[in-house]
Amino acid sequence: MPARIAADAVLLLHVAFIAFVMLGGFLVLRSRRVMLLHLPAIAWATFVESTGTICPLTLLENRLRAAAGLSGHGDDFVGHYLLHAIYPDGLTRQTQMWLALAVIVVNAAVYGALILSLRGRLADGRR
Repeated sequence: MPARIAADAVLLLHVAFIAFVMLGGFLVLRSRRVMLLHLPAIAWATFVESTGTICPLTLLENRLRAAAGLSGHGDDFVGHYLLHAIYPDGLTRQTQMWLALAVIVVNAAVYGALILSLRGRLADGRR
């Protein structure tokens, strides 16, 4: 049972990381310090998706599920809903490239808005 709980915890962490990668730029708009965590997270997620590398969180989760005697897909709430969101059936290399592009485009838009906002403030003499 502890291995299953740990596997679910890793899956929840993975979901939180993915959400941070995709939406963390909005946190950066509120606090510039978040950028120190967000930019490396974007770089890592883009690297993983564009190269087909397996994320260490995936490896850890799979090991914990195996230790709990489970396959990669649990039948509880976490396994049923979140597992399929992170590891959809039929995930192809092309889909991974589109996901990498989505990470870049979404975050480029948010950081572009941040840069424009900062430029406007500097032009007005505000910080």
